[in-house]
Amino acid sequence: MLYCSTRGGVQGRDFRDVLFSGFTSDGGLFMPESIPELSADILRDWRKLSYTKLVVEVCSLFIPTQLIPREDLEVLVDKALSGFSIPEVVRIAHLKDGLSVLELFHGESLAFKDLSISCTVHFLNYILQKENDRVIILVGTSGDTGGSAIQSSKGLSGLDVVVVYPKGRVTPVQEKHMIACVEDNIHVFAAEGSSDDIDQVVRHVFGDLELVKCHRLLSLNTVNWSRVMIQLVHFIYAYLELSGVEGDGDLPELEVVIPTGAAGNLTAAYIVKLMGLPLKLVAMVNCNDILHRMVTTGDFSMEANVIQTLSSAIDIQDPINIERVLWLLLGRDAALVQTIMEEFQQTHKYTLLEHHRRMLSQVFSTGRVTDEDILDTMKKCWDENHYLLCPHTAVGVWHHYHCPDTSRSRCFVATASPAKFQSAVQMAGLPFDLPESLLALDQLPTRFENLERSVTWRDDWEKTLKEKILSLSSLRKNGQM
Repeated sequence: MLYCSTRGGVQGRDFRDVLFSGFTSDGGLFMPESIPELSADILRDWRKLSYTKLVVEVCSLFIPTQLIPREDLEVLVDKALSGFSIPEVVRIAHLKDGLSVLELFHGESLAFKDLSISCTVHFLNYILQKENDRVIILVGTSGDTGGSAIQSSKGLSGLDVVVVYPKGRVTPVQEKHMIACVEDNIHVFAAEGSSDDIDQVVRHVFGDLELVKCHRLLSLNTVNWSRVMIQLVHFIYAYLELSGVEGDGDLPELEVVIPTGAAGNLTAAYIVKLMGLPLKLVAMVNCNDILHRMVTTGDFSMEANVIQTLSSAIDIQDPINIERVLWLLLGRDAALVQTIMEEFQQTHKYTLLEHHRRMLSQVFSTGRVTDEDILDTMKKCWDENHYLLCPHTAVGVWHHYHCPDTSRSRCFVATASPAKFQSAVQMAGLPFDLPESLLALDQLPTRFENLERSVTWRDDWEKTLKEKILSLSSLRKNGQM
């Protein structure tokens, strides 16, 4: 399996190159040059597998055995997923009226990103140990990615992790999962801005190709293909659990409803659909509704400001992974994708051609919910099931109550634990006791640096992050870390 850029300037790269990369050198994202197909027979065989073993099978399609032998891959995946709070790692809650909730939040930071980041980190560390090398990981986060990256990477000898989060725009638990880690290889910045502001600066840092190459800089954000690769498993697992694949007839369709920000899960689900699973995809967004406008009217443009909502982790107006979706949708036309994305990045707006909008609307439908809708959905689900939703999951489950459909099975993706969003639970008037593990966070020491807002904040933040990267690199070379 070889990989290429969505913008055409990079081709023929292997998995190691992609794993150790963020954005491609031409500003695009890595994608596999071909999408493997899954036959009905393969799916029937996989039906008996645990989630962990399913991860191994899917990774084997994309990672060559010369890089990570099968037996080592099994050990790495087992180790990466061993710290989850339930033995099955992932599970589906079957609730009233066909409401099936795919719980992806049983990792250490209580978010779905623990699944893909923990595996990716262990792949990275495995190769770094074999090569006696070390890298610096730069992560911009809207709330959950930072905590997952830190909890997955703390104490690992091959990695320094630099995380930037939007101060005042994450929950106290999300913040504590980042700033309460004082391991020597963890470095946290609190930025006075939105996650999209942070993404602009992070993208610019990665655009400095000499810095990236000389100081071994890479990304654990959803730009890293390995993250998306692991997320494929979410949707294959859900399909095998909720659809009948035992017989010899046609495979039944499963509707998957995904709360969407950067569109990583949406991209993974679309790839799984191209691999042969009959999925009907629904992307649900909050008031930061760029994907909804893109699909319904062709308006691919950012609003002046990111709106703060109860579902803070998807308060995003730059859905980075939509570039991967467009590349697949437009027949791998890298030149066209580059034109669209460069105009969007330079002007923050683009209008899709009508026939492109129609094509996109056939890939997934969308819905938009408000904070009031989120609270109403949380209350209704509790009243009917005594089951607590996090506000992000409620963005998706709103679709269950307002767009009923009994013609096919449905799956609603639960991206985070409600324990991370106590304020939203209280606003909904629902009972909740914070787990002991989270109460203990308040007793831990904290460490972070501020990135202050100024007239020249973009340049200032970029300068500060580059200085941190140069400092870490220098300390490594001098054997002080």
